[in-house]
Amino acid sequence: MRHYIEELKDFPKKGDMFLLVLCLIVAGFGLVAIASATSADKFDGNFRYLAVQTVSICLGVVMYAMVSSIDLDFLSEHRLALVAFNCFLLLLLITPLGTDNNSGNRSWLKLPLLNVQPAEICKITYIIIMASVMSSHQNRISHPVSVIHMGMHLMLLVGLNLVVSSDMGVSLIFVFIFIGMTFAGGVSLWWFAAAGGAIAVAAPILWQFLGEYQRNRILILFDESIDPMGINERYHSKINLQSLTGGGLTGQGLFNGNRTQGGNLFAQHTDYIFSSMGEELGFVGCVLIMLMELLIIARCIYVGVRCQDYMRRVVCFGAASALMFQVMINTGMCIGVMPVIGLTLPLISYGGSSVVTIFAMLGLVSGAYARPQSLSHERYVQPYRG
Repeated sequence: MRHYIEELKDFPKKGDMFLLVLCLIVAGFGLVAIASATSADKFDGNFRYLAVQTVSICLGVVMYAMVSSIDLDFLSEHRLALVAFNCFLLLLLITPLGTDNNSGNRSWLKLPLLNVQPAEICKITYIIIMASVMSSHQNRISHPVSVIHMGMHLMLLVGLNLVVSSDMGVSLIFVFIFIGMTFAGGVSLWWFAAAGGAIAVAAPILWQFLGEYQRNRILILFDESIDPMGINERYHSKINLQSLTGGGLTGQGLFNGNRTQGGNLFAQHTDYIFSSMGEELGFVGCVLIMLMELLIIARCIYVGVRCQDYMRRVVCFGAASALMFQVMINTGMCIGVMPVIGLTLPLISYGGSSVVTIFAMLGLVSGAYARPQSLSHERYVQPYRG
């Protein structure tokens, strides 16, 4: 505990302040976007949204500093406890605390003061678990035993999350984290080829277990005969795509978007805030958003490459993979090239739990920046007493 307090005091000197500033810039831009998106009459004022988001950003900064100051080796040594913690969090969804929060999936915990999405927290712990497992197998990372061990942790988390919440979106984030970390960790490309072949074989079987609405979300990307008038499955996607492209080069101006201010967009302050900004800030605004998100991802990769310790390196790539997937899916949904699976745009979309957990996840990267090499021996070597 004393060592942790000392690290926390040294955070302003050792932590990755550049990454923190990047996050605050993006989050600040997000506040402006939320203010505009929630100024429509249907929201009955945007003060509550701005207050929640601002408090979440402040809490996120605190979490960033706290996670950054934690010894990653200590967390790695308690890997099984983290696995149990993930299972406990997800199983809470089948208790009376679990709720769908208007999302259609039972993926939220309704607490007295706030709603929390357990899978968002599990992203952080899963990155640590994967890094710990990979570190223990790093000398033979492509051995079948190593790959099976890593795959078992993925299947446990994804399987449990799908069973208790049916939330496909967050489950896919775990898969993408797995892919990013194993690729960066040096797993042979033959394993990725084998996995691709297995998915191709299993896809027709898994397709039978999807609900009709889930199938249609995928099929509408390829089959124009499904809802050609855009009044059913394509309705929200059609409106949001029209909004995204309706801003032209420079947009209609903040607080002036026709559909945004008319309140005609679906989830215009959360999942589809990118469409709202496309209408009001145009192509230039969309490019700016993408650049800001990519700068954060690039910083995570830079810190990972800089780390000499294997475990810290793959942690950074895990965080980068999670962000990359969310940005890709969220913007792809707005453009109409990705299925609608309900993922927010990191640090820009409205959502307290999402903002706090992203800051905490990036705190892992900051911790790797502050301590790029393992210092575990310092906790066990007794000081000389002459």
